[in-house]
Amino acid sequence: MYPDIRIEGENFLPQPIYRHIASFLSVFKLALIGLIILGKDPFTFFHMETPGIWLWAQENKIYACMMVFFLSNMIENQCMSTGAFEITLNDVPVWSKLQSGHLPSMQQLVQILENEMKLSAHMDSLPHRRA
Repeated sequence: MYPDIRIEGENFLPQPIYRHIASFLSVFKLALIGLIILGKDPFTFFHMETPGIWLWAQENKIYACMMVFFLSNMIENQCMSTGAFEITLNDVPVWSKLQSGHLPSMQQLVQILENEMKLSAHMDSLPHRRA
C-alpha cells in the first residue's frame, strides 16, 4: 500500500527518576536475595526486631527469592515502561500516544498517512522562492 514508507522502532526512555528507581530496585533485589540465601538478618545490624516476614523468608528461601525476583521485576518494568507510540513521517511528528492518550485506529492511521503524503506532494510541487 505504501512501498516507500520505512518503519523503525526504538525505545522511548522514561523520566530519569523512574530510571533511577528501576536501577535501585535491581540492585536492592539482588542484595535482598543474597541476604535470604545466606540466611543473614540485616535487622540485627540496626538493632531492630526481626519482622515475621523475614522469618518466613528464611524458612521458605526458594519461594521467598522467587517472590522477591518476580515482584521487583514487575515494578522495574512498570517504571521503565512509557507506553510511547510515536509516528513520524519525513521527520514530522504525525501521531503521539503520549499526547493523545491512545493508539490510532487503523482507519485513523491510514487517513493520517494519506493526508501527510498529499501535503508533502503538494509542498514539493510548489516553486521554491528565494528569501
